[in-house]
Amino acid sequence: MTALVAIIHAGLAAAWVGGMAYSLFVVQPKLKRYFGPDAAGREALTTVIASGNRWKVVGLIAAIALSGLGLLLFDSGHWWIHAVKGLLLLMATAIFWYVSWKHWPARVFATAAEVPVLQRRLIVLATTMLGLAGFAFALGVLATHL
Repeated sequence: MTALVAIIHAGLAAAWVGGMAYSLFVVQPKLKRYFGPDAAGREALTTVIASGNRWKVVGLIAAIALSGLGLLLFDSGHWWIHAVKGLLLLMATAIFWYVSWKHWPARVFATAAEVPVLQRRLIVLATTMLGLAGFAFALGVLATHL
């Protein structure tokens, strides 16, 4: 049972980290190149791509947290790693909450002059969120070798 929960937990975490990395390092740069100076077109497509994903990610984060708690119940030998991973997940979730419920609404209703600042801010926030989730994932891999 522990192995199954570990596979689910690692798979979900890998999906979240991979999805963020793909968006940040593949999709966003390609949109920028494709649309060139057409910032409004780029922003419109970015909004379409992001639309409807909020609750999917909330569910993914909840499943990662629940499967992590399950792993802790099965093996509490390295509880401190689970605690650090939980804290990192909580921090990444807080950034996700800010992006989803504050940043995106502001970006949707932003003026053309405000959009570049918001785009740069999102890159910083997304990179930070990716770093936190990636570090938590790395700690999970490390925990299997202790």
